Amino acid sequence: MTTSRPPGEPSVADLVDRLSEQTARLVRDELKLARAEYTEKAKQGGTAAGLFGAGAVLAWFGVGTLLATLILVLALFLPAWAAVLIVTVAVFIAAGIAALLGKKKAEGLTPAPERTVETLRRDAREIKERI
Repeated sequence: MTTSRPPGEPSVADLVDRLSEQTARLVRDELKLARAEYTEKAKQGGTAAGLFGAGAVLAWFGVGTLLATLILVLALFLPAWAAVLIVTVAVFIAAGIAALLGKKKAEGLTPAPERTVETLRRDAREIKERI
């Protein structure tokens, strides 16, 4: 039982060949689009990081200015050296507290991505069981 195809109609092999070519082109085009999209997002992220950094630097200068203002206010009531000493000690105490809190947070950290490693192991076991 053979079926003849009408003249001008592509064969199944031709259709499969076209499907393969079009799928490959579609994948390439999607990858180009993704690359362009990521490039644009990276540029926006870089700009945002730069602006955030500028804000952080200006905030740092603001903190320094605030500390200088605090010293000048204290110097109205105390000798200048005592005002500077009080503000310096307060800044070092705040720095010590921040360092201790940071150390406590960092104690439980490990460099390995534990959940990803466990997921990969589970996937490997699953594949071995199915083979």
